[in-house]
Amino acid sequence: MDAKRFDLEQYRREMEALIGSGPAARLFYEALDFAVAAHEGQMRRSGDPYIIHPCSTARILAEELDIKNAEILAAALLHDTIEDVEEIVPALIREKFGQTVEAIVVGCTKVKHHSGDKQALKKLVHRQLFTGAAARPEVMIVKIADRLHNLRTLDSMPRHKRQRIADETLDFYAPLATILGLFAVKRELYNRALRNKFPKQGHKLQQHIGRLESNPALAALTAKIENALKAAGIAASVVIRTKGLWGYYDPKNHLLRTEIDIPQEILITTGERISCYQILGILNEIFPPAPRTIRDFIANPKPTGYQGLHAKAIIDGGKYLFKIRTEEMARSAHCGLVKDWNPSDRKLDRFLTELKEMFDILGSDDAVSYRDMIAASGRKEIYTYTPDGDLICLPVHSAVLDFAFHIHTDIGHSCVGAMIGKKRAEPGDMLQDGSVVRIIRQDLPVDFDLEMQSRCQTPRARSELAKAFRERIKHVAVSTGRAVLEQEMRRYGLPFDLIEHPGMEHILLYFNISSNEELLQRVGQGRIHMRELIYEISSGLLQNRDMVLHQPTGILNRIELTTIDPVVVKSSACCRPTPLDRGLVGLLSLRGISLHCKDCFQLKKLKFQREDAVEVRWRQSSTPVPKPQKFIVAEITSKYLFSRLAEGPEELRVTQVSRLSGSPDAAASTWEVQFSVANLLGLKRVIRHLDRSFLAYKFDFRQ
Repeated sequence: MDAKRFDLEQYRREMEALIGSGPAARLFYEALDFAVAAHEGQMRRSGDPYIIHPCSTARILAEELDIKNAEILAAALLHDTIEDVEEIVPALIREKFGQTVEAIVVGCTKVKHHSGDKQALKKLVHRQLFTGAAARPEVMIVKIADRLHNLRTLDSMPRHKRQRIADETLDFYAPLATILGLFAVKRELYNRALRNKFPKQGHKLQQHIGRLESNPALAALTAKIENALKAAGIAASVVIRTKGLWGYYDPKNHLLRTEIDIPQEILITTGERISCYQILGILNEIFPPAPRTIRDFIANPKPTGYQGLHAKAIIDGGKYLFKIRTEEMARSAHCGLVKDWNPSDRKLDRFLTELKEMFDILGSDDAVSYRDMIAASGRKEIYTYTPDGDLICLPVHSAVLDFAFHIHTDIGHSCVGAMIGKKRAEPGDMLQDGSVVRIIRQDLPVDFDLEMQSRCQTPRARSELAKAFRERIKHVAVSTGRAVLEQEMRRYGLPFDLIEHPGMEHILLYFNISSNEELLQRVGQGRIHMRELIYEISSGLLQNRDMVLHQPTGILNRIELTTIDPVVVKSSACCRPTPLDRGLVGLLSLRGISLHCKDCFQLKKLKFQREDAVEVRWRQSSTPVPKPQKFIVAEITSKYLFSRLAEGPEELRVTQVSRLSGSPDAAASTWEVQFSVANLLGLKRVIRHLDRSFLAYKFDFRQ
């Protein structure tokens, strides 16, 4: 392949035709000169001058996404300069082009130095990208255009790199383009990536798509629709679009399907909004729509701003999707909300807020799978309604809690269920298309389980749950840190009230910590080297004291908890301890406290500092047990079982007794007893009663 030559003047003329040459565009042309100088002498693998790539990225934004904003286009020109040119640093970009351009360029810049493995580096690169996009969503717009040009010039890459880039495109960039409403870009990203990911299967499928496109019956179908519209006096264009490889991709199972339900769409474009409804009426007479398939996205636009009327019909045995739009709606469908990008536009408020929330959690929470969240956000929608008839558009498989958080954050946090029609649903229950949902709330926020986050599909719900989980972990970490630091200082004869000393500000500054609360939180998460902290406190606040720190010996620091919240307190799978066991060791971490039995074989293999582990006890009468418990008892008569239950402690509240095996006439059976208790002390008394009753029982504690 012959290398291209970059003609700067020709490129300048082409961009002037797209964005003009007035004062508003001056920043772009200054960035153009800067980028050309920065990348001088650099070549791509294809042998082309490197400057072609950033210039093409900027042109995609201006020409195909209708972005005229000079700062975004300038950032596109400069997006590789910090990464590829050693002399260029963020401060220089800020000095020459302003903070906005700097923020976008920094957000697009990959991590260079990392000591971990390739997989860890890949995750770090992605999370840094999401963090940048959370502050400036324009980062993701530039990266999508960057990826599109890379795919268009992928032929010069070796096969294994083409495969890697295709995988990343299918996992991240194509679904993100869908979320942003960049449907034309989405289709091209998917098509190019799939051709590289599945070369043989993709080629066969492309032949099948070609046969569909050349079907002679399509011309007759188009003519029939055009004649009907013409007879009604409606001017419109009719185009039948055959879905490309993108329509056959199954992202959940990462494969190409050989057939799909609706392989072709009929696009009808007209001049006026009222004509869209008239066309729908005419089509309904000619081709009766499939039940419950008419969607009005004109009166109720999608979150991306997409508008149009959709209807499905079966014509001559084949399924088709009609999309009826005005010319302006059709143009907007290509660009989504990116068209004439203006973050201060009120129409963007809710969409941008949810987008930033998603990017924020993707960049900050390792516990969340960004692949799952992006895939969920880019899925097809279901359409649900409030009791007042307001449309709520959600990803397929969304839960009641997604609906609640979509309405308002406070409603989500206090949701205990919903009424769907006349049926009661739990917060994690899946919604169906067309559901009318009335949320049921309680006065106080609900402490949701960790599994609820995986059931939710929307970025807002997952983001809010993650924030709530972090707050619950932080609350326990601060109290744990206080207990640990107080005991550790006592070991060295230091009064705990030293942490309120004015000189503590200098110690906090040394550890790059903003407050005492953050200090205690870090101690409670095992993120502070305790000997170093004690040394700084003693030498900095007690200057007359000559202190030599020796590694202390003896028992672990002890903490007392009043919660069994599984978000905060996690029982390790190796020894499965419960709060009723004695001699428990807790390892402190960012994700909470991991419990082990003191003689756990796995614990003995782990390497940790003494101050990073604590002896864990509970204030049993102050620790609620919110979930119902159960035990199974074998080979016992009903008479003996019920007599033992009747003699149980007053804390035992039996809710259900079920026979698991044996007939009613059998002398002995196996039973399951479900019960509830108010607190750990009550549970302890119940277990003690079962032990004294000499029952052969099995009890699994539920946190």
